[in-house]
Parts: sequence; C-alpha cells; structure tokens
Amino acid sequence: MNELRIFSPATVANVSCGFDVLGFCLDSIGDEMVIRKTDKKGIHITKIEGYNLPFEAEKNVAGVSALALLEDYKSDFGFEIEIYKKIKPGSGVGSSSASAAGSVFGMNELLGRPYNNTQLSYFAMKGEALASQSEHADNIAPALFGGFTLVKSVSPLEILEIPTPDNLYATIIHPQIEIKTSEARAILPKQVDLTDAISQWANVGSLIHALHTSNYGLIERSLHDAIVEPHRSKLIPLYQDVKLAAKSAGALGSGISGSGPSIFNLSEGLETAKKVEEAIRKVYAKSDIAFDTYVSKINAEGMKILSQHN
Repeated sequence: MNELRIFSPATVANVSCGFDVLGFCLDSIGDEMVIRKTDKKGIHITKIEGYNLPFEAEKNVAGVSALALLEDYKSDFGFEIEIYKKIKPGSGVGSSSASAAGSVFGMNELLGRPYNNTQLSYFAMKGEALASQSEHADNIAPALFGGFTLVKSVSPLEILEIPTPDNLYATIIHPQIEIKTSEARAILPKQVDLTDAISQWANVGSLIHALHTSNYGLIERSLHDAIVEPHRSKLIPLYQDVKLAAKSAGALGSGISGSGPSIFNLSEGLETAKKVEEAIRKVYAKSDIAFDTYVSKINAEGMKILSQHN
C-alpha cells in the first residue's frame, strides 16, 4: 500500500467532570485526509481544502505530528498529506487533534503498523501542542482509540480505554463564535475549593463505573462539572438555556465540549438525541448567532480507512 484515504473523527474532551483526562469519539463529524508514501524525503502538505491553514509542515499540526513520527522511524522516504478540513478550527470538537492524529495514523498504516495507539498519541500530542500551547491527549486519545478514553498520565503517557454503552448518542450544537483554547484556560482558577474537588472526583469515578455497566441513570447523575463549567460557561451565549432545553427533551446531561463554544448533550437512544437537537436548535434560533447541530452515535472504532491504493 502506498496511499490511504482516511476519516479522522471529531471528538469531545473533558465530558463535564473529566477536565483534561476524559474524551469520546464522534461518528458523523470529521475530516478526511489522504496520506501517501513518496520517494522525496520529509513531510509535504500538498493540498488543503475547507479552511485556510499553513502548508509548511512545521507550522501545521498534521505536519508537526508527522515530522515527530518520521524522525523516530528514520525512513529513507517521505510522505505527502492532503487535508480535507470539515471540522471548523476553534469549534471545540477536536479540530486540531483530528489533523494531528490523522496524519500519524495514516503513516503508521502505510508503514505496516510499527507503532501502537499510545505511541501514535505521543507523536500527535506534538502537533496538538502547536495549536493549544500545551501537550494534552484528551482529544487525540479518543480519535485514535475510539469510544471513551481516560488519560491516566501524560508523562509517561498512559491511556485507558473505557467501554461505551451501545445506545449512547451525542447531540452537538456549535454556535459560530470563536473561543481560543488559551483564553479559555486563562480564566480558570489556579486553586479550587476542596468541597468542589471531592464532588468532581466522585463524579469522574461514578461516570467511569456507569460507562462500564451501561447504567444510563448513573451517567445522568455523574455529568456535572463543579470546577471548570462555572467559569467557562460565561463565554458561551445561551449556555444555561441550552442545558435546560436539552434536559426537558430527555437528555442525560450536557456540558462544554473541550474549551467551547460547542456544547455536547448525551442521550439514551437516537430518538431522544434527535428530540434534544430540535429543542436546542429552538434556543439558538431565537438569537442572531449562526449555529450548526449534529447527532452522532459514539464512534467505538475511531479512525476509519475509506480507501487504499498501491
């Protein structure tokens, strides 16, 4: 195989109570990328469609992660990358991590899979750091592993795969406003109240247990963020209105996707997820803010190979 076309999925990070450690993978939103081997050494980004991104490999998140892998592999050939960007940068559903993880996934496949998903996550984090000024894997891990993941540790990197209940769906609303990750981090407190911390780690523990046991009621009772949401929700217009509308329509719970502005809502079953979509669309339809919505089953496999050629 010399060429692959892949689907590189969008992801939701934090999942309310799991700031910087929890994430899950989406199925109906993602980029497409073409990765091909070339006799010319190095990483060459030859095509970008969708959004205006740099072609220089060292300035593009897909290029930076690809360069990290190539440096480790020490090959006498190189790779060309085409990026068909469908996830809007700054939308809060892992746009940069889809690029960073997609390039190394594709290269690894063409090389005969010398690296495992944890090693690929390590390379991809180098690209992610270009976009967010910090190495974190809460979007990268679910993109590569699929389903729900928990980043146990960044140094050394340890990622745990968490089971996904079969009938769990996500409804995403993306208001067309920009929130920079660096700004969303800057407003967070450096110290937190011990009572809030206890509440938060209880929710993380119970959410992990709920996912293992497909206990939808416990998922509902665990999707609460006592630490980050009170600060970041102020950056997102109509946030509380969306949460209330989603809950009234039957959602298990809602939260900020990554650093926002997208809001995720989890539901049991497709029918409920679509009702939630209808309810939250009505909230934003009354405003002058443009928005998109998506309904997606949790993607348990992560990256997908769409086609391959010799």
